[in-house]
Amino acid sequence: MSTLDWGVLGATLLGLVLYGVLRSRAERARNGQNLDSYLLAGQSLPWYHVGLSVMATQASAITFLSAPGQGFTDGMRFVQFYFGLPLAMVVLSITFVPIFHRLKVFTAYEYLETRFDTRVRTLTAGLFLLQRGLSTGLSIYAPALVLSTILNWNIYWTNIIIGGLVLVYTVAGGAKAISYTHLQQMAVVAFAMVLAGYLTVRLLPPDVGFVDALHVAGKAGRMNLIDLHFDPNSRYNLWSGLIGGFFLQLSYFGTDQSQVGRYLTGESIGQSRLGLLMNGLLKVPMQFLILLVGILVFVFYQYNPSPAFFNRQETDKLRNSPYASAYQVAEIKHQNLTNRRQRAVLDLQSALKTDDEAGQDQAGDQIRQTDEALKTVKADIVGLIKKNNPSADTNDVNYVFLRFVLDYLPHGLIGLLIAMIFLTSMGSVASAYSSLASTSVVDVYRRLIQPNASDAHYLNASRWSTIGWGVFCVIVAQFANQFGSMIEAVNVLGSLFYGVVLGVFVVAFYVKSIGGTATFWAAIIAELFVILSWYFDLTAFLWLNAIGCLLVVGIAMVLQQFVRQPADSQR
Repeated sequence: MSTLDWGVLGATLLGLVLYGVLRSRAERARNGQNLDSYLLAGQSLPWYHVGLSVMATQASAITFLSAPGQGFTDGMRFVQFYFGLPLAMVVLSITFVPIFHRLKVFTAYEYLETRFDTRVRTLTAGLFLLQRGLSTGLSIYAPALVLSTILNWNIYWTNIIIGGLVLVYTVAGGAKAISYTHLQQMAVVAFAMVLAGYLTVRLLPPDVGFVDALHVAGKAGRMNLIDLHFDPNSRYNLWSGLIGGFFLQLSYFGTDQSQVGRYLTGESIGQSRLGLLMNGLLKVPMQFLILLVGILVFVFYQYNPSPAFFNRQETDKLRNSPYASAYQVAEIKHQNLTNRRQRAVLDLQSALKTDDEAGQDQAGDQIRQTDEALKTVKADIVGLIKKNNPSADTNDVNYVFLRFVLDYLPHGLIGLLIAMIFLTSMGSVASAYSSLASTSVVDVYRRLIQPNASDAHYLNASRWSTIGWGVFCVIVAQFANQFGSMIEAVNVLGSLFYGVVLGVFVVAFYVKSIGGTATFWAAIIAELFVILSWYFDLTAFLWLNAIGCLLVVGIAMVLQQFVRQPADSQR
């Protein structure tokens, strides 16, 4: 990176962080600070703050590092993952939001003790803490990967630096600092991604426009937007997105405290509802555009030489290893295949201009065949990397967009895009730290350990809990390079827990005849089944959300028949 890039990066990060902290301190000086203001911003924020904060919490650095790489390698089909989101936002706005606001809760899990008992509340809070703590470790690793790649820093020390910086900001600022920074963050993110897509098209040959690029991507099998085939073992199709995605999004936004805490900051039920509906309307187009940037990067490399493996650190090690000659042979094969692919792309371009459908099909077949051959060469290189460094990160999906940015985009914009990745990390990780602290203090510490302390005591406990969870998440980040594609890994991890937690809330809201004992044991049994289903790969991970939810409801109904006490007497 140049001096200009470092200047843009530093100014953007410093400006936005200072803005958020200073705004929150001004509010604190004017209104004071207590547990409510620290965790929920005093429930005083308007709908657009709520909506952008919800989006920023979900859109972590993983989204902007891994999603373009996902589009590059696998096409557009990942966008189907979000098709259930708008419907989930409608359901949440009708049911969850008014209940949480009316009860004036700090966390979603407080309601469960009112409806069931302490065991159910503690179990669901524990499942959330485990899942969110692990997922936040992945969210720390993603931007740490950026910095370690740029500066050739040790990834483990970089994780500590990134996680520590976010921790300082979160402890100092509270919920309002998070929300104000989210507002600015999303503006920078939207500008940077649109500009990156525009410049990618400008880097294509002069006679290749945006529509031509989409044609090339389509013939290469990357514009696979909708898959109508019903297959439980397929990760991404219309049905897994609508059904499995609906359950995942409903659980994530309805029961994950990192999101519930964001829309509980709304000053009224109406403002929280509008914020969620805003998220439902904008999230799918945003994810589509991010994947599209990855598609455009793929098309760019059809006309230009592409790296055989996008993680430059590992290929540099290979060049200075006993496997250097074998790697050189693989690179030559890769270069020959990319030359063949470029010729096929030029043939496709000519056929498109003359409406030669037979020529288009022939060139498309040639592109796809070359892609398969390139995958074989890449597999050979991955094998060499493993031999040379058994602990190496051999999945380069997370490096695709970063490598393109550093190699081809102009200075200044590089710094802005790197700042964007840091900002998204800071936003999502800060929200996660806050939610982990609020759940630990409200649902565990205040309920089970120190129930009668002062508000100032709980405020101090929240700060210390934030520090403790920050340390835990940084430790998790040290092992994140073993998970492959970050955007898939974080959603797989969520799917192991979200469905079961959602099932508990579905029983709580809609099946009043079921009590706490049946629900508690149903959740235990369902969680074990979900984990075993994932371990033995019985179905694609998105379906685990629906399976977990339905199992809790079904098993609880059966168990309730054997529980002597009626539901009302168990509360």
